[in-house]
Parts: sequence; C-alpha cells; structure tokens
Amino acid sequence: MQLRGCGTALVTPFSQDGAVDENALRNLVAWQVESDIDFLVPCGTTGETPTLTHDEWLRVIDITIEVVAGRVPIVAGATSNSTHEAVAKAKEVAARPGVNAILTASPYYNKPTQEGQYRHFCAIAEAVDKPVILYNVPGRTSANLEPATLVRLSEAANIAGVKEASGNMAQIAEVLNTVPESFLVFSGDDAITLPVIALGGVGIISVASNEIPREMTEMTRAALNNDWHTARAIHRKYFPLMQANFIESSPLPVKAVLAMMGKVEEVYRLPLLPMRRDTRSKLQKIAADAGLITRPAAPPAAAAEFYVYENWAAGPHKAILHRANCGQCSSGKGRPAGHDPNHSRWHGPYGTLAEAREATHQMPGVLIRSECKCVA
Repeated sequence: MQLRGCGTALVTPFSQDGAVDENALRNLVAWQVESDIDFLVPCGTTGETPTLTHDEWLRVIDITIEVVAGRVPIVAGATSNSTHEAVAKAKEVAARPGVNAILTASPYYNKPTQEGQYRHFCAIAEAVDKPVILYNVPGRTSANLEPATLVRLSEAANIAGVKEASGNMAQIAEVLNTVPESFLVFSGDDAITLPVIALGGVGIISVASNEIPREMTEMTRAALNNDWHTARAIHRKYFPLMQANFIESSPLPVKAVLAMMGKVEEVYRLPLLPMRRDTRSKLQKIAADAGLITRPAAPPAAAAEFYVYENWAAGPHKAILHRANCGQCSSGKGRPAGHDPNHSRWHGPYGTLAEAREATHQMPGVLIRSECKCVA
C-alpha cells in the first residue's frame, strides 16, 4: 500500500437526538472522495471516538468502507489506553475488507514510559497483518513518543509510520533524520505540513481537510512534487482556517464550520459543549474570509443564553442574572450599561437557567442574588 498525501481525520456527525447521523456521514465521505482526497481516517480522535460505543465505532468505519468502495485507502482508528483492548480493536477492524491500515495513538492518561509505549505498539502490530500508523500527540495523551523509541518501532513488523503531532519541530526533524527512509512520517498539524514535507515527510493527516479537502490535497501534492510556489500560496490563503481549529478543543471548531457550510449538524457529545459566543464570531469571520460561507450561521439551539453580572461598586455585593438578549444589556452579552471593569465583572455564558442560578451561588462574597425581569 502506498500511503502518502493528504488524509482526512473525519469528524463523526451526530443528529439532534445525539445518535450518529449516518446520512450526513455518507454525504461527507462521498464529498471527500469526490474532492480527490488521498485517503480517509474514520474514528480518529477528531471523530470523538472516545464517546462512541463499540458498535457505533464499527458502524462509522463500515459506512466509510461502503461509501469509499475501494476508491481511496482507509486508515481506521483503533486506540485504547489498555493494551489488551487496543489489540482486540485492532484485530477486529483489521479483519474488515476495505480497511488498508490502522491508526493507533499512545495510551492516554496512563503516562507510560518509553519502554511501555514500545511494548504497547509492538503488541498491536504483532496481532494484525495490516500496516500500523502510530499517533504521537502528547498534548492529548501526556505521553511523548520520543525519536529513539520510534527508531526501535520502525524496525518492528507491520509498523509503517507515524502521525507526528508533538508540535515540536526539532523533534520532528530528529525523527525524519533517524528513522529509515521507508518509514512514513505524516504531519499531525495542518499548519506545519509544508516544513514536515520539506524535511522528508510524506503528507498530512488533516483536520482542516474536513472543510477544504480539495485545497489541502492540492497543497500537499504540490509540496510533495516540489512545487513550493503553489504549496505556499494555498498555505497562505488557508493558514487562518488551519489555526482556527485550535481556538477551542478539537473538533469543536471544525464541526462548527462544517455546520455553517450545511454539511453536518453542530452536535457534540459530552464532555464537549458548543463553542463560546466570542470564539464562534471569530470563526465565522475566518470561514467567510476563506470563502466557505457567505454569511454568519445562526448559533445552534444548544447555544448558551444566560449571563451573570457581578457588581461590588457600591453597597452589598450583588449578582444579577440576565438573558443574553436582555434589552438592558449592551451588545446582547448580559453586560448592563455602565459596566465598570474595575468594580464589577460578568460571567458566562451558561447554557441553561439552572446552570446560571447555580453559578451565582458559587460566587464568593455575594450577599444579594437577583434576577432581571428578562429572566421571568
């Protein structure tokens, strides 16, 4: 299998009732293939995989296989912080026709040693007969996969490459200068795809290509073909969008933009919540500047509606609860006119009235708690 270029770490669409939106998933996968993407990665962490049941995880992969119909390679995500479970998941998904390779991340939370990670990945690779791509993302797992360990792993059967998302260019350069040339190194961060390729990387496993699959693919292919003028021009145009996917926890921004584009519903599973109002406004502008939307999209139904205004300028310390659209509040942000940042502050947004009321009772030193008429 020749795996290189741009692969999309697919989001998992959910419907308003919280179920996997199979129709939206089918349309998203079909659009990716039609946009000439190089390969697809269902059930990576961008797909909110930790919140999927076992059956949902397999269903998302099976739908991807069905829609792709052999047109592009599929690298299926199979991660667990239990080595036993990670092996079982890898074996199960590797047995599915249509899966070409497996992506598996370092065990999260456990903070294993380098030897622990080595044995974990070797156990997975020994259990399957398909290529395994490792995923190093220490910002999420708290376990960095060091270059020396990667060199050892590159010698193991079936371990074909790594998605490097350490964010440490010196480390990535060391990896590319120490692993065999046949070992595949993918950028795990859209914004540094070009320098990774310049150092010898073979592409990107991308979040931004959920939104701009054709453009990310063209940029990556141009860099791989040493057409740096074209690659840099595309990078320059879409760099703000690449960076925007980190303004809140992934995959909140990419799902929000896809919702603005009409591709998915903006629905997440706890512990993820809808984006903050101020961040959403920035994201709408970035998406509009990139030509993905023509006007700001309405916030989702679950968007926060309540703010608390805390005031200690004079008299007893007060906390007043407002709706976001209160007529007494400036800019519709629960901030009463005459707000003095030296003697008061505002809190929120809160998604429900109950959450806002509870917040007022958690504020130290508040003597008077009241609610504006807008809440009644």
